[in-house]
Amino acid sequence: MLGLNKPVDEPGAAWPGITVGLFASFAGILYGYDTATISGLQEMEYWQNTMGYPGTDRIALIVSILSVGTFVGALTAGWVSDKLGRRWGIIVSAMIPFNLGVALQTAATEQIMFIMGRLFAGFGVGLISAQIPMYQSETLPKWIRGAVVGCYQLCITIGLFLAAIVTYATRNRTDSGSYRIPLAIQFAWALILTGGLLLLPETPRYLVKVGKDSQALKSLVFLRRLPEDDPHVLAELEEIKGNYEYEKSLGSASYVECFRGNMGKRTLTGITLQSLQQLVGINFIIYYGTSYFADNIEQLPDAFILQVIINLVNVFMTLPGLYAIDRFGRRPVLLVGALGMGTCQFIVAAAGAATNTTENYPSAVAQFVFLCIYVSFFASSFGPAAWVVTGELFPLKVRAKCLSMTTAANWFFNWLLSFITPYLTGALNPTQSNVFWIWGSFAWIAVVFVWFFIYETKDMTLEQVNDLYNHESKAWKSPKYRQQIRQASIAAHSERGYSISAEKEKPSRAQSIEHAA
Repeated sequence: MLGLNKPVDEPGAAWPGITVGLFASFAGILYGYDTATISGLQEMEYWQNTMGYPGTDRIALIVSILSVGTFVGALTAGWVSDKLGRRWGIIVSAMIPFNLGVALQTAATEQIMFIMGRLFAGFGVGLISAQIPMYQSETLPKWIRGAVVGCYQLCITIGLFLAAIVTYATRNRTDSGSYRIPLAIQFAWALILTGGLLLLPETPRYLVKVGKDSQALKSLVFLRRLPEDDPHVLAELEEIKGNYEYEKSLGSASYVECFRGNMGKRTLTGITLQSLQQLVGINFIIYYGTSYFADNIEQLPDAFILQVIINLVNVFMTLPGLYAIDRFGRRPVLLVGALGMGTCQFIVAAAGAATNTTENYPSAVAQFVFLCIYVSFFASSFGPAAWVVTGELFPLKVRAKCLSMTTAANWFFNWLLSFITPYLTGALNPTQSNVFWIWGSFAWIAVVFVWFFIYETKDMTLEQVNDLYNHESKAWKSPKYRQQIRQASIAAHSERGYSISAEKEKPSRAQSIEHAA
């Protein structure tokens, strides 16, 4: 996949786990499509006339209310996934709150009903967005985990692109189909996701967590395509069990535990990374791009066309990121992405401040080109890598709770920026491009944050990632320590011959690695 070859020492088949992870990524289409439809709807004349043209206050509420729902949904996702399971948690989230929200929006003929629909749909999207990377990370082989979890972001960009295409196609209709067709299509995304997950297994790590070891073994057999008595499968199961038992011996799995000591560092790292994914300004383009282009880049083609181009760039430039995440690692991808975004956005801001874009064609072209390059850097770095890194950060005991909080941070800033943007651009008018000084500044902050706080976790199992954080306090030294852990792991497997009895004698994976390192 993407030029990444299965290691020769990796037992079993890779395609079942990859297939499961890739299908789970389909949820990104549901996520992306739902968040992007409003960008086109708010420019449709029929929608404006039907809903009563909303002023700045109301359009800010209509756009941002989705993110209120997603924030609450993401916070709730930890409890849902621990109670219902990773798989059933996603199924229930898609079929009940999300579909209810879509139904209300599709049927709406006035603003209140439409707003309530966006709130419920957002709640469903928030639940799903926190659970999908967890489901993927707990099922995938380590050598391809980054690329496949990153495909979640690829599907988000596909959803954004599809929303731009559909709203462009229906924008000139003079009946309710102009907005109801784009909205109703979302039922299909929920049904496809649910139907597929009904055929897929629960994650072995969740099954171990709830004490269903025999079912966890069957899940591993399905994912690795090895017999139940194969020593590799049994060794992997014992490693998962051993690490979970060790984690439980260290204390409770409460929300307070998520902020204590080393775990607190990881939680704050995940929260900050997901926050920066929003603060670098991508959803300014996604939510308000059509309006921004219509007001500020008038000499270029129709604003709807520009939005389609931006979303097309977003889709295709995610692919290099998926390759780079597992080829070069998490840190290099995030560092290069932040540097590129900061540079491009400062150029856009400077060009807009120096010229009148509505009259200066070269400036308009330059701004749009550098916006496309900025989106390229985002799509190939912070877009997929934020989901990959946060999916790997946490041990099994608190993974659901911690991921719910990191994803909620993403949605909180999604809400905040979507709500304040109409006021912000209004205050900056007529030089609205000055907003890119703000987004670009956060990109430069991201450069510093990545260097000091993001660990390199390429080619490591989730259990080895836990060891890395427990034994190396400096993120910039993590690549060297990662190699020590990998070498110790290979040596241990070689000496034991994947001996199950040896695995059972080991009190914890962390202790084993500490001695080996």
